[in-house]
Formats: sequence, C-alpha cells, structure tokens
Amino acid sequence: MSETNFTLIDDGRSIDVAAHISGERVRLSPETVRQALGWELKPEGLCREAVCVPVRDRAALLDADGIDLAGLARALQRPLALDAGEPAAYLAASAAERGAQLASLQAPDVTLPDLAGRPHRISDYRGKKALLVAYASW
Repeated sequence: MSETNFTLIDDGRSIDVAAHISGERVRLSPETVRQALGWELKPEGLCREAVCVPVRDRAALLDADGIDLAGLARALQRPLALDAGEPAAYLAASAAERGAQLASLQAPDVTLPDLAGRPHRISDYRGKKALLVAYASW
C-alpha cells in the first residue's frame, strides 16, 4: 500500500495529508492524526488535550499502515463521509457538539451574497431579526 495525497475536511477545515488507501479503507499515520486533528493514541485511548476517549478494539483502529479513519470517526462518535476514489473525506462535528450549537440558538457564522451579489455575514445581524430565504434547484 503506497502513500497518497488525501484531502481531509475536519468540520469545515480542509487539510491535505498523506494517507494509505486500500479499497475503501483509509489509514493515516499516528503523527498525521496528531498534527491534523489534534488526537493522539495513548494507552488510555484517543486523547486531545485533557480529553481522552477510550478505544475498545485498539487492533482494529491501528495497524502497521496507521490509524483507520473510519474507526477513528466511530471512536470519536463523529459522522464521516468518505470517498477513497476521490481521495477525500469529511469528518463532521459529533451529535453532542451539534446539539450544543443548536441549544445556543446561535446560527453558524457564514457569509452569503444577496441578490445584488453583496456579501453579508450572519454575525453582522446578531441580536436583530432577519429573514433568510434559501433555494436549491435539485
């Protein structure tokens, strides 16, 4: 299995990393996972700063080619959209993180154009009532 350039999008942030791809399995080196995502595999589990997530089946997560990206997503309880053929993946926020965002009643800060093409940031309207109309042709 050879190393391939791989695009990993971590909750909206795009990171180009080296990966080992075999079929639909994508493996990243432990160092890549630490540098790109901030998670480190330790004896107590996957850790980032003071937070550690236990790993039940370490052998399924880590082998000689690295950490299995799908296994990492499962361990962190984060949805993963993976296309090994492209080679790209999107690692989304966990349900707990999304729930906390919804509970805050704060819209994510995005910039959208109006009909005249002028960009507007959602955060510019915090504390004000605004109507956002969305349309998709599909």
